[in-house]
Amino acid sequence: MGRSRRRRLPTEPVTVSIDAMSHDGRGIARVEGKTVFVQGALPGERVRFLYTRQQRKHDEGRVLEVLEPSPERVEPRCPQAGVCGGCSLQHQRPEAQIAHKQQALLDALQRIGGVTPGQVLPPLGAGSVWGYRSKARLGVKYVAKKERVLVGFRERGTSFITDTGRCDVLDPRVGTLIHPLARLVESLSVRRRIPQIEVAAGDEACVLVFRLLDPPTAEDLEKLRRFGADHGIVPYIQEGGPESVRPLEGAPADLYYLLPDQSVKIRFLPADFTQVNRALNRRMVDRAVALLDPQPEERLLDLFCGLGNFTLPLARRCDEVVGVEGDAGLVQRARDNARHNGIGNTRYYTANLYDSLQREPWLLESFDKALLDPPRSGALEVLEHLPRLGVRRLLYVSCYPGTLARDAGELVQRHGYRLVSAGVMDMFPHTTHVESIALFERD
Repeated sequence: MGRSRRRRLPTEPVTVSIDAMSHDGRGIARVEGKTVFVQGALPGERVRFLYTRQQRKHDEGRVLEVLEPSPERVEPRCPQAGVCGGCSLQHQRPEAQIAHKQQALLDALQRIGGVTPGQVLPPLGAGSVWGYRSKARLGVKYVAKKERVLVGFRERGTSFITDTGRCDVLDPRVGTLIHPLARLVESLSVRRRIPQIEVAAGDEACVLVFRLLDPPTAEDLEKLRRFGADHGIVPYIQEGGPESVRPLEGAPADLYYLLPDQSVKIRFLPADFTQVNRALNRRMVDRAVALLDPQPEERLLDLFCGLGNFTLPLARRCDEVVGVEGDAGLVQRARDNARHNGIGNTRYYTANLYDSLQREPWLLESFDKALLDPPRSGALEVLEHLPRLGVRRLLYVSCYPGTLARDAGELVQRHGYRLVSAGVMDMFPHTTHVESIALFERD
């Protein structure tokens, strides 16, 4: 029997009305009863689109022409906004973006977790929606046919690097250097063996980590050094695994960010996890402290504590905070940060919070309040311990509404907590990423 051929996509544009928006920022329409997700379309618009993919249950397409624009539509600042995977919502007003994310969170809580917050917190923004991104991984590619290098985010849905000269969502110290970075790499002997450049920007220093698959020449290293001096950045190189990241020359950069309202300074290494939006992180920490409202006599537990981003501000206001984190390096730097800030009422443990915790000593203690800041996979495995530890108030900081909603349902329906309030925070403007915060209480 011959191999069946894939059905050809329709080549004629189709005109539709966009009824809603998906969680990943695509317009939703129906064509002959079948759902179509249209990239670049906004709710309320009438558009012409071309099919890009057809599947059994739904189809996909991209906007060819906007016939009737939504009041939410704006002209993207970036000419590559429709191509680059770094942003997907530049064509939508920022206030409409965050309103959509707020509704997506509430929908997920109800649909997945079967819960509704007693209060919807107003969306938290940082003011500017440009130049906010202080952590990023930029792809690098030498294109032999063009004899040139491309540096930037990958194109949406492909492995190709976006051809652009600047990026307005990156920290301006880096966003304005996309073209100069490409010319720098072009000039190196190892131009074909640099797959990526990591960005790590603090309040003062800005580091670029060049991943090198082959040893650089002395001339290459001199060019990197001179580029750093000319542009006010600190070049690092990585010739192996994460442990090989090191400054090109001299002492390590003094990377840090301040939490001024909390009188805290957090130092970090280029490869450490930090929030990408320093301005929003300051406001998020302030909101977290206000919602948990730690009292001088209370003991708090901070799970997935990282560098101490929440631990140290909370410790300024309570009797003691115990931080638990799976990465031993982050735990050590959390201890160092506590010492540098003159904070002596914190203790830290290294533990895999997705593994069995029965032998963990901190599980033998009691706590008044707790904070969870898990990765995208959520915190399901630790929830059962919270009531046993005596936690009456719990603050959950989430980077994915689906797992927050799942865990919220567990906390309410199985562990006796109430969902007091919830809301979103605009950590990643112009993207569909949803950062959120939820407060739970238990009698």
